[in-house]
Amino acid sequence: MPGISNKPLSAEDWAVACKHLARKDRVMRRLAPLYAGEMLRREADGFALLMRSVVWQQLSDNSARQLWKRLVAALGAATPKAMLALTDEAAKAIRLPQRKLGYLRDLAQWFVQEPKDALSWVHVDDDAVIEQLLAQRGIARWGAEMFLLFHLGRPNVLAIDDAALLQGISDHYFSGEAVSRSDAREVAQAWQPWASVAAWLIWRSQNAMPLGQDAD
Repeated sequence: MPGISNKPLSAEDWAVACKHLARKDRVMRRLAPLYAGEMLRREADGFALLMRSVVWQQLSDNSARQLWKRLVAALGAATPKAMLALTDEAAKAIRLPQRKLGYLRDLAQWFVQEPKDALSWVHVDDDAVIEQLLAQRGIARWGAEMFLLFHLGRPNVLAIDDAALLQGISDHYFSGEAVSRSDAREVAQAWQPWASVAAWLIWRSQNAMPLGQDAD
């Protein structure tokens, strides 16, 4: 059986996590009751989520959302086969940068050659999942962490490179002053072993879910 760290968050886990965080952290004590009955919504399609991580890289949230809408409209469906069938001309028409097009084609080819679903990763720990994803051209650590969070539902992921999370930590813990990654890691020590839940509560409070996700 997979260890607890490999299991996707259940509603029961979420309730336990919120109680734990509220005991350990003053900000979590305030945020958890505000969003009682809500929890992280997992994305069933891991390929589409990784596609979004590529699209979102180095773009503002609004620009990424618009590009994603154009891309999905051009593809018809965000599938590996549809991505491989997208022509250079069609990509240019929707203003998909050539570099991102290459990354997305490589990602699609990987999924065609080695089909994957959430069960494929059940016995793979977080670090090993990240290592496998980082081996794919165009997947950054942030994208791999989004995959762990929003596809696999892993409970203890700290996406330290996420700008919205850092801003939320700044707002809630440092009165809006700029924070370093070291500052954020220090704050997040109190979130163990439920960093994913704490991060979600921060994002939710900022109305800033990554990758165009909506709160459930």
